[in-house]
Amino acid sequence: MKRNAETCSKAPTRPFHRLMVAGLALAMAFAMVLCWGCSAPVENSANANTAGDAEEGAGEAVELQVFAANSLSKAMEEVQELYTAENPNITFADTQYEGSGTLNEMLSAGSYADLLITASTGTMNTAVDNGTVDEATVESLFTNDLVIVTGKDNPSVPAEGFTLEDLATGSYTLAVGDANVPAGNYAKQSLTTTTPPCWISADGTVGPACAGTDGTFDGTPLAGKVTEGSSVGNVCNYANSGDVDVAIVYSSDVYRFGNVSIVSVISEDTHKPIVYPAAICTDSQHPEETAAFLEFCATDSRALEIWQKWGFEMAA
Repeated sequence: MKRNAETCSKAPTRPFHRLMVAGLALAMAFAMVLCWGCSAPVENSANANTAGDAEEGAGEAVELQVFAANSLSKAMEEVQELYTAENPNITFADTQYEGSGTLNEMLSAGSYADLLITASTGTMNTAVDNGTVDEATVESLFTNDLVIVTGKDNPSVPAEGFTLEDLATGSYTLAVGDANVPAGNYAKQSLTTTTPPCWISADGTVGPACAGTDGTFDGTPLAGKVTEGSSVGNVCNYANSGDVDVAIVYSSDVYRFGNVSIVSVISEDTHKPIVYPAAICTDSQHPEETAAFLEFCATDSRALEIWQKWGFEMAA
């Protein structure tokens, strides 16, 4: 009976002990899982959030294609560099600098661009009529002056006091832009106002009333004395090299090329206002990014300093 008593008293003790051991093991395993769950996933989540924030800060990589009037080249390059430094996800394709009329021809022929900046209201109106820019986005960015320049230390041209009327004497050779170059259009508008006229418009209009595109130098004091360039830069270089006595260009071109001197600022009432309008192209695949860059060009204080350094004034 004693043995049976011992057996009866000890028999339930072993299963209980095993149960306690198993319970403790389970509790320890649960604690380990809980501890791992509280540490590793949180760390991974933090890393994921950090990576996500970095991607959001960098933004999607976008390359913008700008078509700009030739006279903007030096200033635009600096502004684009500044913009990319602050917005690393935005870069610029090889910006096309041409006469404004040539840029319109390129767009009409199917060339792609996100932003167009021309050197005259007339050429931007043409882009609107052609449907290559969004008319609702057109805005005036800059203004400029029209000046007569000559090569440095050119002894054949007075250093100061030279006017359009001096050209009307027929004693000097001249370079101006061709019909695709707004600076040339403005120059020809002004040349209709001399006595006698140095350029005759096809429709007989004079000064700001004429387009400065269709006309002739034949029958004027400048007949046979004018070289026309395909860009305002080329025109400036003709005076720079001494190929001509004087050239009519923008004041900003003096900053761009040097080696020329301004001998006269042409009166604003002899030509249409010189305005550089900008617009987002109709086919732009990045209209929001283009609008942001355009806003930067027009409002950022450092960008404004660059434009002014290269001779451009902001449009009112």
